[in-house]
Amino acid sequence: MENLSRRNMLKAGGTVGAVGALATVGQATPWTWSPAGSVPGRGSGANPQGVWDDEADPVVAKLLERGQVQRVNELLRGWTKNGQPLPAGLPNELRDFMEHARQLPSWTDRGKLETAVRFNQKRGTYLGVLYGFASGMMSTVIPREARAVYYSQGGADMKDRITKTAKLGYDIGSLNAYRPDGEMIVTCLKTRLAHASVRTLLPQSPWWNHSAQEKIPISQADIMVTWHSLPTTVMRMLNRWNVPIAADESAGFLHSWQITAHMLGVQDQYIPNSWNQADAQARQVLDPILAPTPEGKKLADILLDLGMNLDLSLLSRGVLGALTRFMLGDKIADWLEIPREPVWSPLLETAWGPYVLVREGLLQVGMPKEAYWLFDEFLRQFVLFYMSELRMPINITIPVGNNPRYS
Repeated sequence: MENLSRRNMLKAGGTVGAVGALATVGQATPWTWSPAGSVPGRGSGANPQGVWDDEADPVVAKLLERGQVQRVNELLRGWTKNGQPLPAGLPNELRDFMEHARQLPSWTDRGKLETAVRFNQKRGTYLGVLYGFASGMMSTVIPREARAVYYSQGGADMKDRITKTAKLGYDIGSLNAYRPDGEMIVTCLKTRLAHASVRTLLPQSPWWNHSAQEKIPISQADIMVTWHSLPTTVMRMLNRWNVPIAADESAGFLHSWQITAHMLGVQDQYIPNSWNQADAQARQVLDPILAPTPEGKKLADILLDLGMNLDLSLLSRGVLGALTRFMLGDKIADWLEIPREPVWSPLLETAWGPYVLVREGLLQVGMPKEAYWLFDEFLRQFVLFYMSELRMPINITIPVGNNPRYS
């Protein structure tokens, strides 16, 4: 079970958890977080809610204006590895941007990235569940994110959408994530291009304009909101479950996500330099803005119904709903109109803590073997469920329109 989960639970968690990865947007809040707590320890302090991507946005806007996006998508289909040369035939301004944007930041610590691999190997089982049912379902109660996902092109086919965005969760946990033979740089850069396209296209949607408060989606603040729904939320939950984590592995995990934020186009002055700073920023920009929306409720329904057509007895809507309630709490589950499951809800509440301790070798007795088996079987089925979605090569593309159902 452990060997299976290390690699594939990250795939699975990436699939559900990354539902917001291609349209990461949040809710407007006052900005008081100091750049002194950032990776460089300094910055202008400008409110990131009014900052987007000055490098990528004009390049992609020109591609859309000239009708070049389809051709660019075709050319980039075969560009999959970090160290692979860019394909010939790209527009000059796009090539120049990508060559610059594919470079890792000067503060990259290869030692920490190697330590992050060890963390992902040891905690893959937990990460899959947390990316899926803490981070993924949380995205449905981040109002701006839910609306952007729902009305953008990806909202027309959520199965295709989450399969593509699965790469972010999978690639960051792979052994060679940022090495030349890995794919994380490519995934981040293609995602950044997709973000830029959404910034141009989504304001043209009358449905999004009617429901959204902002004029332009996916600000720097919005990306960090979703960033906190991933690593910050994961670390909060692991600490809540009393999972023992070595200090160097914790730092490595954080560093891998700091690099990811940078590669997605976030200015360094907005990237927290420690878990304490990440938690402080999240308390300001993530925790207060969680709220239900009609779009978010519909997205949650889609996610909870993903296992309906599979012969996997433990992936029923009721079980997935119970796990969502356990991870995110009664308030959010009630917002999403997820009923309390009479068997799994109390079982999770009473037995998950001991289950974690047993897995960590910290508890030898007090855990009914039936409950332990159920949890292990759930994790096994969770892996099997998403494996079939990730067997084929996944190609992240630049969108050329919005959700046609709401055009």
